[in-house]
Amino acid sequence: MRFRFIEEHRDAFSTDRMCSVLDVSARGLRAYRSRPASRRQRTDVVVLAHIKEQPRLSLGSYGRPRMTEELKELGLNVGHRRVGRLMRENGIWAERSRKYKATTDSNHALNIAPNLLSRDFHADRSNQKWAGDISYVWTREGWLYLAVILDLHSRRVIGWAVSNRMKRDLAIRALKMAVALRQPPKGCIHHTDRGSQYCSHDYQKLLRQHGFKVSMRGKGNCYDNAAVETYFKTIKAELIWRRSWPTRRAAELAIFEYINGFYNPRRRHSALGWKSPVAFERKVA
Repeated sequence: MRFRFIEEHRDAFSTDRMCSVLDVSARGLRAYRSRPASRRQRTDVVVLAHIKEQPRLSLGSYGRPRMTEELKELGLNVGHRRVGRLMRENGIWAERSRKYKATTDSNHALNIAPNLLSRDFHADRSNQKWAGDISYVWTREGWLYLAVILDLHSRRVIGWAVSNRMKRDLAIRALKMAVALRQPPKGCIHHTDRGSQYCSHDYQKLLRQHGFKVSMRGKGNCYDNAAVETYFKTIKAELIWRRSWPTRRAAELAIFEYINGFYNPRRRHSALGWKSPVAFERKVA
């Protein structure tokens, strides 16, 4: 431990001075330096090389648990503690951040549907329960609004749309994408907040045409749509808040790449047994 301390701090302090203070000999230090690396040290080097590669592939979003699962899939027999130690020693961590803007306009006279989910976001199969919501991205051109539809079975994004206005056509375009992709059976639960976009006559007409069971969260309770709230927290922490967006188009392209290049096919979810949405659907199928 004393020799290792000297090696780690050799740029900050005199080697002779540290040997004197720590009561070790210069000869012993030379022997330590010439000693071949232990098996554990060699393994650490290999694991660390893979850890340093993963932030590029995971957009810097993986902390210790997801990083460990990623390395295990690569064939490395590692545990959470070793991965955590190597990440900590080498200054590698998941990036996170914050921000808030209200996107729900529930001050309207449109019909409100009951909450059919009651915070039960588990689904036994695809196209059994869908959930949607709208969030936002600040750009130098102004706000860009993002509407998404998730399949709660796999947390996969199956529909999304962006616009510079938070109107009903934004939500409708996301829903139409999801319907075109999945062709859901009648009886699929469609759960959202009670915003005017989702309560609008045009949106509700589209839901009826495709046989959805309509569900809406309770007033002012974000936990009633926690699955989509979690998705927005994830995309903001892993993409949106990390950069300054000069244009809405730049943000739109980045969101497209994130959803189709990382979140759906690669990002691991603890709720899915550390599988990505696409991999989880393949396993179940």
